[in-house]
Amino acid sequence: MIKLFKNIFRRKFRKIDHQDDAISEKLNLLSKKLKYRFQYPDFLVQALKHRSHLSITNEARIASNERLELLGDAVLGLIVTNYLYHKFPKKDEGELTTMKSIIVSRETLANSAANFSLGDFLFLNEAEERAGGRERTSILADAFEALIGAIFLDGGIRNAGKVINRLLLHDFSHIINEEKNRNYKSLLLEYSQSMNLGLPLYRVQNEEGPDHKKLFTIEVRIQDHILGRGKGSSKKIAEQNAAQSALKKLLLL
Repeated sequence: MIKLFKNIFRRKFRKIDHQDDAISEKLNLLSKKLKYRFQYPDFLVQALKHRSHLSITNEARIASNERLELLGDAVLGLIVTNYLYHKFPKKDEGELTTMKSIIVSRETLANSAANFSLGDFLFLNEAEERAGGRERTSILADAFEALIGAIFLDGGIRNAGKVINRLLLHDFSHIINEEKNRNYKSLLLEYSQSMNLGLPLYRVQNEEGPDHKKLFTIEVRIQDHILGRGKGSSKKIAEQNAAQSALKKLLLL
C-alpha cells in the first residue's frame, strides 16, 4: 500500500534533466548539506516552495510545500517516537510525549533548519523576503517538515530516518537540555492531556509590590492537586515558573 501511494505521487513528478542552472546549483548544494540526493528533484523543489512564491509562478496553492509539510510532520513524529521508545524503555507515555514535544517543536525544527541554512534555499516572493521570511521560525519549521516529507516520498522511510538522525537526533541531549527550547506550560499541558488528566489550571495566589514593580505568585493545579508554584514579574513568567516546578515534581525535568 505504501509503495502504491508513493508511486502515485511519483507519476506526477518527472526526473529533471535540464533545469535552470541557478536552481540546479541551489538544489545540488542543499543535497550535499543533507547528504541525500533526490531521484526526483521536483519533490525537493516543492518542499522549498513557500506559498508566497505562487504569486510569481501563478500556480494553485496545492503547488506549495503545505501538503508535503503535513506528510513530513507525520513521518517526523513516527521516527522521533520510535527513537525515544527504544532509547528509553523504562520511561512512560507521558515522559516520552514530553521529550517528543521538545524535539518536534517549531523552535527546535527552525533552529535545526537554520543550522544548515535552509532559509537560503527557499522560494519566496519579494515581499515575503523583505519581511524576513527566510529567518522566520514558522516558515523554517514548516519547510523542514516539508523537506522530510519530500525525502520520504523520494527515498522511503529509511532515508527519511537517516536524515532526521543527522539533522535532529544526533543532537538529542543538547536539544532536550537547552533551556530556550522549553515552554514549560506547553510541556505540562502535553503531559496532562496524554495522561487524560484534563487541563492544568493556573491561579494567582499572591500579588505584591507597586504597579511598576509587581511580583506575582501563581500555583498550578491538575485535578485539584497543587503541583507547583512560581513567582515572576508578570503573570506569564510566574505561570512558566509554576509549570516548571510542576514538571520537576512529576520527575519530568
